[in-house]
Order: sequence, then structure tokens, then C-alpha cells
Amino acid sequence: MTERVLIKDLAAHEDGIVRVSGWVEKVRDQRYVQFVVLRDESGAVQLVNGGVLREPDPENPRSDILVPRTTTISELTHGTFITVTGELQHNERVKLGGVEVQIETIEVVAAALPDNPVADDSNIDVRLDWRFLDLRRPEQNLVFRVQTTFLNALRQVWIERDFIEIQTPKLMASASESRAELFEVEYFEGKAFLAQSPQFFKQMAQAAGFGGIFEVGPAFRADHSFTSRHATEFTSIDTEMSWIDSHEDVMELHEELMVAGLSAVKEKHGEAIQKLFGVEIQVPERPFPRIPLAEAKEIVKERGYEVPRADADMDPEGERQISAYVKEKYGHDFVFLTDYAASIRPFYHMLNEENPELTKSYDLIYNGTEISTGAQREHRIDVLEAQARDKGMDPAELGFYLDFFRYGVPSHGGFGMGLNRVLMLMLGQSSIREVTYLFRGPTRLLP
Repeated sequence: MTERVLIKDLAAHEDGIVRVSGWVEKVRDQRYVQFVVLRDESGAVQLVNGGVLREPDPENPRSDILVPRTTTISELTHGTFITVTGELQHNERVKLGGVEVQIETIEVVAAALPDNPVADDSNIDVRLDWRFLDLRRPEQNLVFRVQTTFLNALRQVWIERDFIEIQTPKLMASASESRAELFEVEYFEGKAFLAQSPQFFKQMAQAAGFGGIFEVGPAFRADHSFTSRHATEFTSIDTEMSWIDSHEDVMELHEELMVAGLSAVKEKHGEAIQKLFGVEIQVPERPFPRIPLAEAKEIVKERGYEVPRADADMDPEGERQISAYVKEKYGHDFVFLTDYAASIRPFYHMLNEENPELTKSYDLIYNGTEISTGAQREHRIDVLEAQARDKGMDPAELGFYLDFFRYGVPSHGGFGMGLNRVLMLMLGQSSIREVTYLFRGPTRLLP
């Protein structure tokens, strides 16, 4: 039996009999010839039935083969899965890959209903309702190939640095950040919470002597938000490392990871991304621009936009404005906003020795949107307890976390980054819904 050939491999295959399988994308049923566009997980190819015979012909010895084949092709519906054996022919005039397959046999493996619920102009909610059909689109297939390449490149950097990969629990006895945006679930006779981030457990690895660690895993936020960049469940890229001098060490690692990831994506998928998304992948130069938050807000103000927030934070429009400024001045898609006020940062961020009102932390902005927060952590138990109290927290409720620091822990820091936001911005998409395998939001738990 002829082995199945992936469509992407047909161009390198010699002319001759091949076997291909995939979904019917289009049928052109002409009087004397039939064309089928077949797509598998690797690409699309044109199938040709030149032996069209619609009625039995006693004078044609192949009538019993040609009539059923013609009828079968005429009745194919969009999305039907078929297996075809036929003769591969290289033909430069064929626009779809320069090859075609002359059909000899066709088997309908699984027929699709004639009324496909997803059309070319279907809105995002309809496409998410039928996500398995939406994912058949070449653009969606490419998204997750890009994701695979990007994450693999990051892993290579971590592994070369001798970092350890960990998997932290997502069921917790207490909040990992704060009790805001927290999902509570029944847990036998008590209750548990879904982890907002692996922050505490990343720091536990520093106390355990692991040194550099990383994790790619789910995180949960009970955020009743419907913006293009928020989800109630998302994939978080996290890393933490010991023996740092400041958050500058974390930013340097962050730069290295982003350059490696984007370089790999550009090399492997650059042409396909340009073709399907109209986006040219830009590999950033190091170092990335760094701007203290207070200075960034002044720059934005000079551009005609004053951040309206009551606290000291930046807002989404401010992020877009400072990114536009950086793009104009430095030609760069990334900018680190540094020196965030202690009032808007978690209690475990280390304070700036020269100005205790500021933290040794940053946000990384990419193409106008924040994708990550990083910092040097406070590792001194007495300082941690004091900072927790300053935030109105009871150190007794943080017992298991604070215990990490009672037996010696090195200086350390790290960051957490949203994978889906990175993909959205990298590929120029309007929403993380487009680049999340199965999106979860306030009103979506299916499929």
C-alpha cells in the first residue's frame, strides 16, 4: 500500500503514484474536467479528474470506474475528509505549488455536512463556537506553528544557561498575588483558589537552590474584562533566577529570550507570515530602550496625551503613545518602562535604595501593549514582612511564603509574560482570541 505523502513534501517528490489525504477545500465541477483543492495539516494541492464520465458508456471499458468517481467528486462537500491515490505531476503552470495529482482512486473517509457553520465573513464569536473548524484555516495553523517555534527558541536559551524547567500547582490554599481577580473553587471539605501566577513557587525554587528556573503554564484571573488583550485563563511564560545585582540582570535575560524567539520565528516562518498576515517579523536589536515611568508619562504628555489614572500607573493609550515615540526615535518595537512606584507594585518587589518610593521593576511594552512585568524581588525576611504590612496584608496569612525566606535565600528576580499577547502583537492580530487555542473569558467556557 502506498504511504501517505504530506502535501508540503509533494514538490520534492518524483513524478509518479502518490497517496494524499485531507479536507476538501474547494470543488470546481466542469463539464469535461473536475478540480478539487485538498488541504492537509501541511498545505494545499490541486487534484484533477480528467476522466469525467457522468453516464455509463458500454463502449468505455472503464465506465464502471469513471462514473462513480465523477459522481463522488460532484457530491463532495466542503470539509469532507478524503484519501486520493493518483499520479503526481510537476507543472509550473499550476499556481498552487507547481504540482497536481491526477486522480486514480478516491475514498470518502468522513463526509461533512453540506452547511458549514463557519463562513469567510463569520465574526469571531461564531468562529470560536466552531473553533475546530476555524482552526483548519492556514492562518490558524501557522499561529500555532509560530507558537511552537517561539517557545522552543526560549527553551533553548534557558537550557543553555542551565535553567531548570518546573511545573507549579494551579490549586492553591491562598492567593498568589492578591484576593482580587481570584477564582475560588470547592476543594473537598474546604476551598481552594486557582493560581493567578506561579510567583510564590518560582521564588521557592530560589530558596531551594535551583538557581535559574522557567515554566510555561496556565494562569487564571477572575477579570470581568472583554478587552482584546484579557482572558480568564491564559498561558504564562515565567522565569526566575538567583544571584542578580538588580532588575537590569532580568531585563538582559528578557532581551536575550525575545531576540532568540523572534529570530527563530523569522527564520522558519517569516515568508509564510508575510504571505498570510502581511506582517514582516522584526528582530529587535539589543539593548532595548529603557525609560523610567515618570519620564515616559512626561513624554506622552508632551505628545498631547495626559494619562488620566488616579494612581501612578500607565494606561493602554499611554503605552501606545510611548511605543510610538520609541518607534519614531529609536526605530524599536520594544521599550522597558522602569522604576514603577511602590504604591502600584506587589509587596515582594524590591524598593530602590536611593528612592524607596520606587521599585526595582519594569514592564515590557511590545508594539504598544504591555506583555510582561519583571522585577528584583525582596529576599530579606524583615523587609518583606514590613512591606506586606505597608500593603495592609497580614504576614500570618503569608506564612508558607514567608517561610521560604527564614532559612537563607539569595538575591533573585524574574518576570512573567503572557504568551498570547506576544503572539497577537507579533502577528498583527486584533485580539488574543485569534491566537489562543481555546479562549476562556467571562462569557465563554465552551468549546
